[in-house]
Amino acid sequence: MSGIALTLAKKRAKAAGFGTNAKALKYLNQDFEALRSQCLSTGQLFCDPMFPAAPESLGFKELGPNSYKTRGVQWKRPKELCSRPQFIVGGATRTDICQGALGDCWLLAAIASLTLNEDVLARVVPSNQDFGSSYAGIFHFQFWQYGEWVDVVIDDRLPVKDGKLLFVHSEEGSEFWSALMEKAYAKVNGCYEALSGGSTSEGFEDFTGGIAESYELRKAPSNMFQIIQKALEAGALLGCSIDITSAADSEAITRQKLVKGHAYSLTGATEVHYRGRLEKLVRMRNPWGQVEWTGTWSDGSSEWNSVDPSERPNANAEDGEFWMSFSEFMQQYSRVEICTLTPDAITSDAVRPWSVCNYNGTWRRGSTAGGCRNNPNTFWMNPQFVIQLDEEDNDPNANQTGCSMVVGLIQKNRRQLRKVGEDMNTIGYAIYEVPAQFQGQRDVHLDKNYFLTHAQKARSETFINLREVCSRFNLPPGEYLIVPSTFEPNKDGDFCIRVFSEKTTDTQRCDDPVDAKLDDETVSDSEVDAPFRALFQKLAGNDMLISASELKTILNKIIAKRTDIKTDGFSLDTCRTLVNLMDDSGDGKLGLGEFATLWKKIQKYLGIYKRNDMDNSGTISSPELRLALKEAGFCLNDTIFQLLVARYADPDLTIQFDDFVACFMRLEMMFRMFKKVDAHNTGFIELDMNHWLYLTMV
Repeated sequence: MSGIALTLAKKRAKAAGFGTNAKALKYLNQDFEALRSQCLSTGQLFCDPMFPAAPESLGFKELGPNSYKTRGVQWKRPKELCSRPQFIVGGATRTDICQGALGDCWLLAAIASLTLNEDVLARVVPSNQDFGSSYAGIFHFQFWQYGEWVDVVIDDRLPVKDGKLLFVHSEEGSEFWSALMEKAYAKVNGCYEALSGGSTSEGFEDFTGGIAESYELRKAPSNMFQIIQKALEAGALLGCSIDITSAADSEAITRQKLVKGHAYSLTGATEVHYRGRLEKLVRMRNPWGQVEWTGTWSDGSSEWNSVDPSERPNANAEDGEFWMSFSEFMQQYSRVEICTLTPDAITSDAVRPWSVCNYNGTWRRGSTAGGCRNNPNTFWMNPQFVIQLDEEDNDPNANQTGCSMVVGLIQKNRRQLRKVGEDMNTIGYAIYEVPAQFQGQRDVHLDKNYFLTHAQKARSETFINLREVCSRFNLPPGEYLIVPSTFEPNKDGDFCIRVFSEKTTDTQRCDDPVDAKLDDETVSDSEVDAPFRALFQKLAGNDMLISASELKTILNKIIAKRTDIKTDGFSLDTCRTLVNLMDDSGDGKLGLGEFATLWKKIQKYLGIYKRNDMDNSGTISSPELRLALKEAGFCLNDTIFQLLVARYADPDLTIQFDDFVACFMRLEMMFRMFKKVDAHNTGFIELDMNHWLYLTMV
């Protein structure tokens, strides 16, 4: 129950603007300013209890407590490693980032790219941090985590072996921002070892809040140049590289001065009139600030003489920046990565940022983890999202019309789960057109029949066990349903789905409303017929009341005679629940009318149970439960259904008859209580503590 309260609290915080970069959430409720002030007032250097200088912060396997790699590791502060430590010297540059004994080159490449954009870097590395008068052994960094920004506090005790930093370090040894940033990122992900292995795109996203795409140029789409142009117009970060074939190739320089295995920035794309035709050009930047392309269209090359001066950029300085033809670029380079930024990350008025929609969701075994389309009986149970595409792109030169969008599906917190042997799920998504009769509606969860009779319009490029699956689409205007899923059904996970689009779009969760259509089945004492009255007198005894223990005996005697339903029998706890739900008098027992009403409900639920036991197994599976709920008049959303499965299903995801009755009875009574208190049918009720406890203790 506390988890539900936490979810509601998070929703309220988000509505108040918390979770943006400007109002980052305090990770683990640690407040940097308050902690630093406390340390300065006491004269004590900060020691982080949430990420201690201990073996568990290093790792669990290769960097675990018994690993030879961690023998002799000490934790030292920068002032113990050099006489004059600095946080940042002369701005953050790529030479501040040298890899240590950890396979996180993907992360370091992302940090290096970050140094090329001061505005974006400032969002991650807050200012006013140094080793001067305000030093208290505490630092903080901000990372984007699945739809919200978090402010992460660390102490500056860093792992050291043989007198040197074990992991990231600066080239000259006295600059510590990169080592401290790596530690903060390790804290968010559980430990240092959790950072081993990954893609640069993951770092791009966590440092910008943007969405990252990767294109292999040997199989790039035909409109790759337009994609690059549009990305630059939207203020995206673009990187590119040339693959290496051996370790000896790393940062090897080709005859025309391109560096292999090296991260370049792609900073421009244009077309110029050249000898009677249009020539596509791209502008590159080598982060070294030198070593430039010497082929065609390079600085000072003869091709520029055939271009009108009004179209000719300044291309002569030895500054690491150069132009080359797009066709040459496609031949020389292997890969392009595009990170489209969120509007709040862009400060320039010269760019047109894309709009972004972000939603969180969960897959839970037995309820909302339906697996991919290969599982037609459960696929429809996955969470569903609708995106409204209204306007086509406004690019008259594009070779295709439609609405451009990038859809990214991220599985959350999987690095943290490595400690307990979990890893990435295999994930993907399918996109369908919303049928005409449901367009404009958001309170409907499309059912099994729809997916059995309609083909998908688009899908993620693949199902894969990466943190994120991301694909670009161009679709006609309309309404589309996005169904994210794991490849196999019944795989638990939390996810975040994002839609970046050139034009403003509307993306919403598509789910059933919460409601119930219930008949009045109350039986008064006077309505009970003579045979049932006689039976009740026999069962109830002298006090003419049936207690929970007596109800248990009665129900189990009846149920034991049936071979068509499976149950371990009604437990005393279940019978107490049934009595409490039916007990209007408050004496903890059932009178004649109350017992007759309960019996009538049990008979009704038995019929529903039997009709929805499609395979005649004697139990109800979780997909069958959803259908049974609908027959009984309940309309429930994914969140409520997840709770019911978690509380009433057995480990094999089946529901036996006794739990089925308890579930339906509680649901019915909760709806009836709410509607009784909500006398004016507003959909809201107000309770004091006394009434709240009275209702929830039933």
